[in-house]
Amino acid sequence: MNDRAPACPAPAFAAGPSDCVVQAAPVGPSPRRRTREVRVGHVRIGGDAPIMVQSMTNTDTADAEATARQVADLARAGSEVVRITVNSPEAAAQVPAIRRRLDAMGCNVPVVGDFHFNGHRLLTQYPDCAQVLDAYRINPGNVGRGSKRDEQFATMIEAAIRYGKPVRIGVNWGSLDQALLARLMDENARRERPLEAGAVMREALVVSAIDSAREAETLGLPGDRIVLSAKVSAVQDLITVYRELSRRCDYPLHLGLTEAGMGSKGIVASTAALAVLLQEGIGDTIRISLTPEPNGDRTREVIVAQEILQTMGLRSFTPMVVACPGCGRTSSTVFQELADRIQGYLRAQMPVWRERHPGVEEMTVAVMGCVVNGPGESKHANIGISLPGSGEVPVAPVFVDGRKTVTLKGDHIAEEFQAIVDDYVRARYVAGAEAASAA
Repeated sequence: MNDRAPACPAPAFAAGPSDCVVQAAPVGPSPRRRTREVRVGHVRIGGDAPIMVQSMTNTDTADAEATARQVADLARAGSEVVRITVNSPEAAAQVPAIRRRLDAMGCNVPVVGDFHFNGHRLLTQYPDCAQVLDAYRINPGNVGRGSKRDEQFATMIEAAIRYGKPVRIGVNWGSLDQALLARLMDENARRERPLEAGAVMREALVVSAIDSAREAETLGLPGDRIVLSAKVSAVQDLITVYRELSRRCDYPLHLGLTEAGMGSKGIVASTAALAVLLQEGIGDTIRISLTPEPNGDRTREVIVAQEILQTMGLRSFTPMVVACPGCGRTSSTVFQELADRIQGYLRAQMPVWRERHPGVEEMTVAVMGCVVNGPGESKHANIGISLPGSGEVPVAPVFVDGRKTVTLKGDHIAEEFQAIVDDYVRARYVAGAEAASAA
């Protein structure tokens, strides 16, 4: 008797008498974990709200002009909430001025104050700061030690209650509550089969976050004003910690790999961690904590966060450009330059297009470098262009919604293709009143 499984199991759907086909399976992420809904200013986090993108300034908050300018830049790039450091009396005193400058610029992005060590004093001594911020971030690992810890934590929570502000309780691997960690280590040592030290530290992160949230509720902070985070700098640790947080509570979760690093390392590490969690339906708001290059653009972290969500099919922020990587058939740099130009142009137009042309963020544009995949990929996009590869006829067919509409040639292909994109956006994505009028 042969007990071995057949080489090709029975197909989930028939494709022919001898065909072995891939079984049908759900495509896409797991359903979002259901959480409480928290409002930070006009922005919703959790519940059925879309996964929200946020970021943080790196200016000296005491410099109100520089900080307001960077907050506005991050908001224009797509950060839906921006966090600022409030670490000194000088910084706290300038928070109202920062808010006034933002309002004068027409920038209504919610601003979160990031407090460490002295937050209990700053929130008490600078009531205007406490009032004007849209939320507070509190790290329970550094609000105080010993008997002062509970008192100073309570002072910060009482400020949130007094001014009606939500709080993100943000635990961090690098500033974990040492008293809690020591207690859990001692308990672990008494176990018949002790866990390895890393497992105890991960447990301490989860316990610190959840116990602090429950303490805040005991003090009177409503449960729908609490967001949790537990950040570490290692991918597998982050995944493990957030899975456990998600299992044990229904507070909204803020995802982010702390100290992710610079450049491609930071992007890859953050993507590797967050993509797993987001695919499992875990996470209500994200930040990509990239170390900027010297004099680099802080908005890069916002773009990366958006691209993670968009490439996973979770949200749409800006039209996506599909472009081939190039090969020996594409010795010319024309398609690379055109792809870069179109991608930059689309992102630059979004602040205007977002208001005038709703739905444009779901558009796809293909810029291909030769005839191998060029026409096919171009047909799959809303608009596509197939540029000539090495030895090919020097013409570039353009496809709109799957149909070839025109063939471009000469020295102004880039300008002509950009004009075609503009015309398509105006015709296809028409705002409410315009659409009704056109109908």
